[in-house]
Amino acid sequence: MSNSILPLADLSSEKLNLIKLIATDMDGTLTVNGKFPSMLSQALWDLQTSGFSVVIVTGRSAGWVSGLAHYLPIQGAIAENGGLFFHKPDIPGKVLSDIPGLKDHRAHLAHTFRQLQTHFPHLRTTADNAFRITDWTFDNPDFDPLDLDQMAHLCATEGFDFTYSTVQCHIKPQGQNKQAGLLDVLEQHLPEQYDLHQILTVGDSPNDQDLFDPQVFPLSIGVANISHYLDHLNYHPQAITKEAEGSGFIEITRRLLKQ
Repeated sequence: MSNSILPLADLSSEKLNLIKLIATDMDGTLTVNGKFPSMLSQALWDLQTSGFSVVIVTGRSAGWVSGLAHYLPIQGAIAENGGLFFHKPDIPGKVLSDIPGLKDHRAHLAHTFRQLQTHFPHLRTTADNAFRITDWTFDNPDFDPLDLDQMAHLCATEGFDFTYSTVQCHIKPQGQNKQAGLLDVLEQHLPEQYDLHQILTVGDSPNDQDLFDPQVFPLSIGVANISHYLDHLNYHPQAITKEAEGSGFIEITRRLLKQ
């Protein structure tokens, strides 16, 4: 662990007392072994009852995330690493990226994926790719970092950015990331205005690193499993939980609620 990252227990209560909105990743941050733990639902309700807002910021597809925004006690959910925002169940998701023609865009994404397959024939499109609008994803079976670097280079030659999480690799529009998407949502799509010091960002993987940029989000926390990726991140969270995955998020919730 980086010496500059504090254990959550040592994080200043003064900073936490300012928080009004939690912007959190989902897979590996809210989940445990790929599922929502039973205690998560109660934690989200407790946060809402206590006046905290929660926005999920995930790499998962538009199709999956639209359901989450409808059923969970949250302010909304950002899908596809900053690609779309789902807020109200009776309103379609808002595309946050500047994509002139979605049909041609998806054809270009498919072509780029086929180009990657010429170098990595074993790549497998993810099960939720059919429900995506802005990006293209394939499974991440713990690729070697050098292979991930080559994939990023190949995507760049096609005019796309590339990122990855614990479960998926993403071919995505340039400039589309969780930070840009969250900033857009904060400015344009929430009924309440938040100062950046009132926002806590939480994550666990390389596609969350833009949420850890201290020049943008002054307070960020990584759940314990982020430690596997610290050597590959440009930005590190300010603090890290003792517990991993969803248990780490519950640890954060208890600290916020002073339980």
